[in-house]
Amino acid sequence: MAVTALYVHVPFCAQKCRYCDFDSRSFAPCNMSVALDTYFEQLYARLDAFGDAGALAQIRTVYVGGGTPSLAGERLVEFARRISAWCKPVEFTCEANPESLTAELATALAGVGVTRVSLGVQTLDNAELTAIGRIHDADRALAAITTVKDAGLVVSCDLMCGLPGQTDLSWQRTLDGVLAAAPHHVSVYALTLEEGTPLYRVACRDESLEPDEDFQAACMDAARERLSAAGYHPYEVASYALDGHECAHNIAYWTGQGYLGLGRSAAGMLDAEDFDRLAGLFPDVLARGDAYRVRLVQRDDAATTFDAEYLSQREAAAEDLMLACRMTRGIGPDLLVRSASVIAADELAAACDRAVELGLATWVPDHIEGHAGRVTSKDVIAGRVRARLAPTHLGWLDGNVLFELFWGLA
Repeated sequence: MAVTALYVHVPFCAQKCRYCDFDSRSFAPCNMSVALDTYFEQLYARLDAFGDAGALAQIRTVYVGGGTPSLAGERLVEFARRISAWCKPVEFTCEANPESLTAELATALAGVGVTRVSLGVQTLDNAELTAIGRIHDADRALAAITTVKDAGLVVSCDLMCGLPGQTDLSWQRTLDGVLAAAPHHVSVYALTLEEGTPLYRVACRDESLEPDEDFQAACMDAARERLSAAGYHPYEVASYALDGHECAHNIAYWTGQGYLGLGRSAAGMLDAEDFDRLAGLFPDVLARGDAYRVRLVQRDDAATTFDAEYLSQREAAAEDLMLACRMTRGIGPDLLVRSASVIAADELAAACDRAVELGLATWVPDHIEGHAGRVTSKDVIAGRVRARLAPTHLGWLDGNVLFELFWGLA
């Protein structure tokens, strides 16, 4: 489990969105500058500690998320420069919101190793943007896409469906506008009302604001149809990309790669060997002899307190199977064979068979030698046949049921 990915969390926003329950905070402009300075000094120190410990040597992807990293301006540029001094990632993503991304910032980021910007567009309907608390408008979002492309960076757009007041027509207009702007990558998410958020509280009083799951499914179908027709292939449950522009960082999460988390609320995942090697970076976390992997979440700005979740080898295998179901390719034959070494083959076969029986997944042969009959889970798990278990259209729309089948093996 090589540590190949680094996630950095920047928990600051000009204004918190009404649906958001991520760790972020906002300040008056005069206080924001001081807070950002202090926070980034702590990031610099933590980054150097990772580098000195040799933890960044194999990093292939970096993702700076939030919050709104673009709000940090020149601090973000300096931080990216420092990351690039420790490693040379093949993909380096920074999240941005349209209102805080300037041409100068995009150009400066490109100059210090950033390769990709993920823009929070959400919708191109101004009334819908207002309803969810976004502070940019449609014109600013479209201008930001152009700004990123002009800087020579790959651009990804996040879109949301099921927003208050959203209709089939407004969703189609959003898809039309985004496709006309021609980003390299698009992610489509269904709005969920998280308890404690302003939108959740309003929806508790007005049920009409609750997302309609049938409408969301129709929007997801419409997005897949339109994006696929325009040359964007669906490679993951929520993501579409032009050839060669898939998000390598997210793929690392879904394929069991180790990753480091940097910043408050950032999560990392290490196998037991890497955790033992880097234990000095997590002073309050105890080693556990029965742990196969350790998931770590930084709980304060100064990286002195962490939450730890310990996974057994069986739990890690079940998680790998579940996360593979997020990918269009599904669960590959090598992962199935490997999982059968820690999960009883009959249990694993039963989960695969149930996924097929429910119409959530189907067997797609990779390469079959000396086998002309029907693909069975037992043959694949035993290594007699090479085939992958790929999500169907229903498995894509109703992924939680499919995910639970395999996490249930933990």
